[in-house]
Amino acid sequence: MSGKIIVLPDDLTNKIAAGEVIERPASILKELLENALDAGAKDITVELERGGCGSIRVTDDGEGIDREDAALAFCRFATSKIYQFDDIYKVQSFGFRGEALPSIASISRVEMVTRKRDALAGTRVIAEAGDIKEITETGCPAGTSVHVTNIFEPVPVRRKFLKSEHTEQGYCMDVISRLAISHTDLRLKVLAKGREVLNIPAARDARERLALVLGTDFLDQMLFLTAEKNGIRLHGFASQPGLTRANSRHIYCFVNRRFIRDHLINSAIMTAYRRLIEAKRYPAAVLLIDLPPHDVDVNVHPAKLEVRFRNPRDVYQMVVETLTGALAGSPLLSPPPEDGKLPRADFPAIRNYGKGVEEALKRYTLSSPSYSSERAGFRRPYFPQTTESQLFKESGGSGERPGLTFSDLSFLGQVGGVYLIFAAEDRMIIVDQHAAHERILFEKLKKKSADSDPSMMSQRLLMPEVISLPPRDFAFLMDCLPILEGCGFEIEPFGNDAVALKSVPSLVAKLEPKRMIMDFLEGFAVREVLALDEQREKIYAFLACKGAIKAQQDITSAEVKFLCRDLDSVPNASTCPHGRPVIVSFTFSDLEKMFKRR
Repeated sequence: MSGKIIVLPDDLTNKIAAGEVIERPASILKELLENALDAGAKDITVELERGGCGSIRVTDDGEGIDREDAALAFCRFATSKIYQFDDIYKVQSFGFRGEALPSIASISRVEMVTRKRDALAGTRVIAEAGDIKEITETGCPAGTSVHVTNIFEPVPVRRKFLKSEHTEQGYCMDVISRLAISHTDLRLKVLAKGREVLNIPAARDARERLALVLGTDFLDQMLFLTAEKNGIRLHGFASQPGLTRANSRHIYCFVNRRFIRDHLINSAIMTAYRRLIEAKRYPAAVLLIDLPPHDVDVNVHPAKLEVRFRNPRDVYQMVVETLTGALAGSPLLSPPPEDGKLPRADFPAIRNYGKGVEEALKRYTLSSPSYSSERAGFRRPYFPQTTESQLFKESGGSGERPGLTFSDLSFLGQVGGVYLIFAAEDRMIIVDQHAAHERILFEKLKKKSADSDPSMMSQRLLMPEVISLPPRDFAFLMDCLPILEGCGFEIEPFGNDAVALKSVPSLVAKLEPKRMIMDFLEGFAVREVLALDEQREKIYAFLACKGAIKAQQDITSAEVKFLCRDLDSVPNASTCPHGRPVIVSFTFSDLEKMFKRR
């Protein structure tokens, strides 16, 4: 190579531009579906051959295209959406760049048949490898049909990266499902190999559409969300703590009905679920966020899968507050109320997320992380019924809704020195005594810290315990000192790399002091870079675990009564701070099935 600078020919630049938008057949389908929506379509039919690798046809009942505009639609940077630069920031449609049809046509053969409703005849346009081959008049119904064949023939190297036909069809179905979730008034029909594989009618609301697309099992275990503040409206659904998944693929987020992947929103969701679900587990959620077009930039990613918010702090705050309130005040028996409004909770997780906002915003940079085809691998989730109880009301905030309380239950006894057995009117309930007590102690520590309660009880040791530490552990303990002191510890430096432990929290007063400190340092052996609130909550969880009732520890009926009373007074009582379930419930119907009585 001479290294001489040249201007690339149009056919090559078109293929390069196509590579930014068209990764696989599902990318083609996404662009065609969004074009149909921009045309006002309410009825769309998709036909796939060989999972979309053979051909894709999208037919809609939208407004159609004039003959004069039909050819222009295949020219790069041709658009009906913007006429001056500032229009870029006011776009309310899904596309405008004029790159979709030209990009698709540059790597395939495209035949478009279109007619406006008031036109006597339609137009057929055939484009292949980026060139328009034919424009003719034709008879056709109102609307537009685009048939894409010979996919990736002009760029055969791209075909080597495709998966099996079954996998590629799965990607296509993911695109269709996401579109169906965000557009409840849209009717969608999908044919594969000539057979109908999906037929979704228009729905009245998001709840009905989710049941059709994701199944009733999914919806039965979700909390309804709704909020509006500072011009931002949020509605959707989020899973109860007992329903988690191994990855974040079951988080569906839409901004102005556009499916996106956004680090800020994912961070807000995980902040709300912190200490409610197990580490390395993720909730399921469907969040639909609407805000004025000028407050969001949808043009930071070629495929528009990432966005930039003008006021990211407001979006983060709304997501955290809405989710946290729903999780704390969620009823565990009753369905959502008719107006869909859940009680808002005012408790430490809401008041103390400020540092989390800062941490998330630090990572919310002007250049978004690159998008890969592997990240596009959504699959329709299966949400089996869970036996973790979602039965009780929780008193995290005002406006409590009806449901059982732990104090309502009839205590039957203890099994294995671990599990407490209760009877309710229509079920048997099992409570893990250690997990339950952990949650109580954890929430009490959080509340006292948030309220700056000077009455945090501690017990002074008869003789200070002097503990020698490696330099690394000493430095870490000094960093944690403000949090530990807030919990009831009194620790002072004592010479080089040693500390004098003078007081301990009363909830761990029975433990051997030195061993507890060493266990604490061992538990934090992996010194993660955590936000202050995360570090504080991790320490609270450690202390709660150490101070809680242990397995094989007998518990009296009076102590059970106090435990139930305390569970009624704390939010998030269905899981421990590490995300393990506190309660498992069996209905009489479940028991009858186990004993084959029905």
